[in-house]
Amino acid sequence: MTDRTATAPRGYQLILPPEWARIPMRTGTEEAIRALVDDAFATLPADAPRDKVGPYRRELERRLKDAVQEARKAEALDLYLPVERMHGIAVPASIVVSEMKFPDEVAVDPSAVSRRLLESPGRAGEATVVDVDGVSAVRTERTVAAGGPGGGELASRRVDYVVPVPGDPGRWLGVVFSTLAEGVEEIESAESAESAEYAEYADLFVELFDAMMCTFRWSRP
Repeated sequence: MTDRTATAPRGYQLILPPEWARIPMRTGTEEAIRALVDDAFATLPADAPRDKVGPYRRELERRLKDAVQEARKAEALDLYLPVERMHGIAVPASIVVSEMKFPDEVAVDPSAVSRRLLESPGRAGEATVVDVDGVSAVRTERTVAAGGPGGGELASRRVDYVVPVPGDPGRWLGVVFSTLAEGVEEIESAESAESAEYAEYADLFVELFDAMMCTFRWSRP
């Protein structure tokens, strides 16, 4: 697999399912959050009591801002979130797209980086080379234990795509999907119980993410 052109792209495009939405991290973040909150409550009757609706709006806005804050820790370009329930369940998942750069004076061979990723300790059997719009990317899938390095309160299933930017050897995109892993135990709260029910569908949503990555396209000048 080779790059289709030596011209560096100006961005990328990703086709989303109807239940998902994009929040840009560099500009327009607050506007995107407000639009998502407005859309979530747009179908409520005009005479719905404000004292009843207000707390739910504020809670949704808080959750979106918390997700944005976590994405910014990874220096994200974009954050993608499911904004509608699926089968009545709130889907605890996210996609974070971030940019990685090497110094201009460092010559980087994308194939060499791919080999290093494939040969990294602990990645045997988990990392594979895949085609992403004409370039060879590395896909890694793993489960992160609860409370472990990079982990949260519950075990998570993560799929990473490391994609070299064609025509610009010093730039890479990281696309990271995260959702709850199967086998969540010791559920205490109603919200966690709902998340545990969703964890049973982890394999299906990993497949959905891979299908979304098949729609990935570079945006060229």
